[in-house]
Amino acid sequence: MENNLIAITTICSHYEIEFSFIDALHHTGLIQIEIIEENQFIYQDKITDLEKMIRLHHELNVNIEGIDVIFNLLEKERALNSELIALKNRLRRYEND
Repeated sequence: MENNLIAITTICSHYEIEFSFIDALHHTGLIQIEIIEENQFIYQDKITDLEKMIRLHHELNVNIEGIDVIFNLLEKERALNSELIALKNRLRRYEND
């Protein structure tokens, strides 16, 4: 399990960000922080989302609340696309009869 975790201190130094940014994302619910023996970690598979959040914040000056809105809208878009694909598949079954 620990192989799938990356230390927040490593992330902060690699991306040159403050811990307060990570903490704000965590308190907003955008990322999940795991604490093991008083060290804080992020799951490796969430790094892509974190990179997107960092780019939104640094390159586009989007605040934490804006990042939250963007990621909620992206999640809704994914859900709607999945629903659309499922409905198209159901419709094809009836068209082929």
